[in-house]
Amino acid sequence: MTDLLAQVGELPTTLLMGMLGMVMLADAVPLIGVLVPGDAAVLAAVGAGRPATGLATLAAVVAGCLAGWSLSFLAGRRWGERLRRSRLGDWIGESRWVAAEALLHRGGGRMVLVAPFLPVFNALLPLAAGGLRMPYRRFVACAALGATLWAGAYVALGITARALTGLLPGVPNPTVLTMAVGLLLAAPVLLGTRRRLRAVTGAGAAS
Repeated sequence: MTDLLAQVGELPTTLLMGMLGMVMLADAVPLIGVLVPGDAAVLAAVGAGRPATGLATLAAVVAGCLAGWSLSFLAGRRWGERLRRSRLGDWIGESRWVAAEALLHRGGGRMVLVAPFLPVFNALLPLAAGGLRMPYRRFVACAALGATLWAGAYVALGITARALTGLLPGVPNPTVLTMAVGLLLAAPVLLGTRRRLRAVTGAGAAS
């Protein structure tokens, strides 16, 4: 795993950002997203530490998230009920469908904005938004802002983690260590955010 990440860190920036965008697209797809470590991918990209990597990472993450969420939104608008009654819907669980719709009814675009900070719901809310016929322009505007805030937070964590690892002598692979330190820094931030969102929405974000 360490050798693989080291090789990824040596890829040209354009290719690395393209791969990151595809990872974030997959992270935005229901069920698949649960298996994709989007946060770790962002931190690893920042850990590559090239000039302008932070800005490029931000752009790649936002583009990938918007592409994935838009596909989910359009699928929900066209096949929402059919998907809900399908095997995919069974795997997601009716309780999560109901919770996602309740969040949207209660918070509308604001819930789309905070969706990146809600595990599982980050992929389900766009699908539910399409099924509820939310205007696409409103959806994509809120999704873009939410993706930018989420990506910005992780890029900042990655930069901080890389700076901390740079203080350690003889670090063999800064990409791996940056990812590990970044995840440790992110844990309390995400847990705190999730608790506050639960208090605001009154609905638990099931994992």
